[in-house]
Amino acid sequence: MHEDITLTTGRVHRVLTERIRPAIHGTYVELDASWHELPGEPVPIADGLRLDFAPVHVGEAWGPAWGTTWFKLTGQVPAEWAGRKVEAVIDLGFDVNRTGFQCEALVLRGNGETIKAINPRNQWVPITDAATGGEHVELYLEAASNPVLLEEHPFLPTEQGDVRTASRAPLYRLARLDLVVFESEVYELSLDLQVLLELQEQLPAGSRRAQILAALDRSMDALDLQDIPGTARAAREPLRTVLETPAEPSAHRLSAIGHSHIDSAWLWPVRETIRKVSRTCSSMVELLETDPDFRYGMSSAQQFEWLKEHRPQVFERVKRAVAEGRFIPLGGMWVESDTVMPSGEALARQFLYGQRFFREEFGISSPGVWLPDSFGYSPALPQLMKRAGFEWFFTQKISWNQRNVFPHHSFLWEGIDGSRIFTHFPPMDTYNAQLSGEEVAKATRQFRDARQSSGSIAPVGWGDGGGGTTREMTGIARRLADLEGSARVSWEDPDDFFSRARAEMSDPAVWVGELYLELHRATLTSQHRTKQGNRRTEQLLVEAELWASTANLRVGLPYPYEELDRLWKAVLLHQFHDILPGTSIAWVHREAVAEYERITAEAEQLIDTAVRALVGEGDTRLEVNSAFTARGELPATSIAACPEAQAEAVELYRDGADYILENSLVRLRIDERGLLTSAVDLRTGREAIAAGRAGNLLQLHQDFPNMWDAWDVDKFYRNHCTDLTELHAIRAEQGPHGKVSIHIERHFSKSTVTQRLTLAPGERLVRIDQETDWQETEKFLKVAFPFDLHAEHTVAETQFGHQRRVTHVNTSWEAAKFETSMHRFVYVEEPGFATALVNDSMYGYDVSRDAVDGEVSTTLRLSLLRAPRYPDPRTDRGVQEHSFGLLIGTDLAETVASGQRLNSTPRTVHGARQVAPLVQVIGAGVQLSSVKLAADRSGDLVVRVYEALGRRTEARLELSQPVHQIRVASLIEAELEQADGLAFTLRPFEVRTLRLKMT
Repeated sequence: MHEDITLTTGRVHRVLTERIRPAIHGTYVELDASWHELPGEPVPIADGLRLDFAPVHVGEAWGPAWGTTWFKLTGQVPAEWAGRKVEAVIDLGFDVNRTGFQCEALVLRGNGETIKAINPRNQWVPITDAATGGEHVELYLEAASNPVLLEEHPFLPTEQGDVRTASRAPLYRLARLDLVVFESEVYELSLDLQVLLELQEQLPAGSRRAQILAALDRSMDALDLQDIPGTARAAREPLRTVLETPAEPSAHRLSAIGHSHIDSAWLWPVRETIRKVSRTCSSMVELLETDPDFRYGMSSAQQFEWLKEHRPQVFERVKRAVAEGRFIPLGGMWVESDTVMPSGEALARQFLYGQRFFREEFGISSPGVWLPDSFGYSPALPQLMKRAGFEWFFTQKISWNQRNVFPHHSFLWEGIDGSRIFTHFPPMDTYNAQLSGEEVAKATRQFRDARQSSGSIAPVGWGDGGGGTTREMTGIARRLADLEGSARVSWEDPDDFFSRARAEMSDPAVWVGELYLELHRATLTSQHRTKQGNRRTEQLLVEAELWASTANLRVGLPYPYEELDRLWKAVLLHQFHDILPGTSIAWVHREAVAEYERITAEAEQLIDTAVRALVGEGDTRLEVNSAFTARGELPATSIAACPEAQAEAVELYRDGADYILENSLVRLRIDERGLLTSAVDLRTGREAIAAGRAGNLLQLHQDFPNMWDAWDVDKFYRNHCTDLTELHAIRAEQGPHGKVSIHIERHFSKSTVTQRLTLAPGERLVRIDQETDWQETEKFLKVAFPFDLHAEHTVAETQFGHQRRVTHVNTSWEAAKFETSMHRFVYVEEPGFATALVNDSMYGYDVSRDAVDGEVSTTLRLSLLRAPRYPDPRTDRGVQEHSFGLLIGTDLAETVASGQRLNSTPRTVHGARQVAPLVQVIGAGVQLSSVKLAADRSGDLVVRVYEALGRRTEARLELSQPVHQIRVASLIEAELEQADGLAFTLRPFEVRTLRLKMT
């Protein structure tokens, strides 16, 4: 027999698309419609139901960008539909390729009861399973006309990303508002054909594929195209045998979990995410109530809290489904945060607030961390997850690597301290699976750990902008449960998958160190004000906890639990992986900056209240050191009388056109261009700056990546560089306390940079405070320091420690890391000598090895500002501030301390008494990280310490007040075991949390 596959598949494709799917809702009557367009922001549901409505008809335009339009739909079920299943089909002008990225609506009854949501892939609304005929139908729609900001060419600058600049022209046109009969046999036939059509495409030539094709031909022969509903059952019959043939015993096992990765902000503002969550959850609980096999998972305690606050009726339905084990809270974090830039304390609070919400509201704790879409993963994470009580970690983003294919799907991930956590990447390479034949086959084909493990996870549903799983997806899952030629698909709690996979893998592979994403490297720099706000508020809240705890224990000042909780939650929300990385629309970042200003003001007030309670009323001028390290003669976390001005002063003189600054430790030379041409460590005589080169060199690059403007910087950006050496003005200034500053001003293009380089007596740090009036487009600003160091590694701070990265590019893995992350410092050394750069608000840097006449030098460059145009066309425009500094002839311990000091604002206050530290930690390389009262309001003091230098050490806490009981606690403050005392041993980079019951 001559085989003509395309004749069969082409026939099925056309009949399915043009005849069968339209016939699912082929019998209809139009609903009467009226509408009310709100002039501004959304209103509560109760107010929306009471609006005045005017008639509207299919074909009319509606919905300006970011608008809300209420629709009222009414009708009557025809008498001849008695006994039939009736639905409404509502098409607001959808593009089915833009689910989650355009208009959508919540559907309610007249009494305010939420039914479900509609979106481009989910346009139906249940009315009745068995009509009696004559039923009155009344539906209300809260419709959001969100603009489509992700077009076919997804990176064109747009002003639609902020309600203040968006067009008021209608974006959509009503397409269908009908009451319909749901033809269940036609619907089931459509899914039979879809599954078999997609399955045969993935099969090799052979009997199984031939059998499916023959069955498809027989099905089409049995179908009368003029009577689809009447012949659908007959058309299904030839498909039954091929659909009932079971899968091979060795078939890959897909653990499906309903999913809708809802970005807490991205191409929509936070206020719209709140509504996206309620829309998606309403649809998911409706699907759970109608499909007993389905399981749905949602991460982010913040999103559950939004649901509880704004849609309590939907939250109660969710809560019932959680109790049944079918709606599964995932991840145990407040939001799906970035994990590279948040501080260690912030990540601890992500876990603390996430798990606390799940325990208080649902009586459960999440056993694993669910982070499918964050942009790389810190090597500190394995320890933090383990110490927070998690057993597994899930992500898939590393599948986006530009160059290197990650070698595992199920493995142990080892962090900087040696902690290991079982980790899984789904071989489908997506967190928005639809269970297509291609996706299911890909999971089997790509799974790299099949020798030890039987299956993988499939997160199933429309995501990013929400939507979730559809009934079509659950119908496909039923057909793939046990089907020859396919992986077996079953709905399953991810925890059950991880338990089984871990039991199967007796000796899993181990990946050591960061999970670096070879993409989205520019997220370390985009939207500087957002990043600066994050760093500043993280530090302020830790300071507020320190002084509030001290004031509570010393003078009985009530601890501000509610205020700190509220402020921490706000900071944690803005660490979401499209806010902190700087990849959201202008509206999101405008609100983020305003929110950081509010948090800063409130945190400062909490600090001021606590400090004033501690020092009392008086006229003595006192210096407040909130840093967890000494500041000169002032001990860490203490308040003392301001020390006398130092007798020593920095020496300033000229050598021709150059300025020379010198104290007892270092000597600097700043030339007529304002560049640092020499930095000598007077103790050793070593020159830090490479011969013939200059530090503090601002460099400007063209920055136009191939894709993902705010996210990416592509390696070719380095092919051309403009050194900003032209000087507008330079002058020297003698400052207070013996300091000397050099003031520099540069103009370039449309921008201006002013810098103040300051050297203080007795310090190795050259501090640089920079203000940039940034008016560039598609440019990348860096500041370079070429060091006379033959360095094999850089050492960059990460949460509770640091990570080493080689400076060479021997392999493709190393070459891919041309832009990497840091927190407060990056340190570079050769045996016997080291330098470091510390900063107050930057996260990105690069390193290069240079050689002249056989002399190798190492250049570090801090990433300062970018100017992408999508999704925010004016990213970082305006005045920006940075503070950073060069440490000359330093060591790692001093670098850690210097980074802490730079990030902690010195304060002065007038009062009656000095304040000794509440807690001190003694031990080389051991750092305090937080001092606070326990979140459970027991009054226990929680103290967290960590080893910062990467070596085993002995440590001891000293407290100024007696302690009744000492217990070791988890990262989220759960008591674990009795401690031996205030002395303990720490492994390299170990984090230790202690709960102290004070007497």
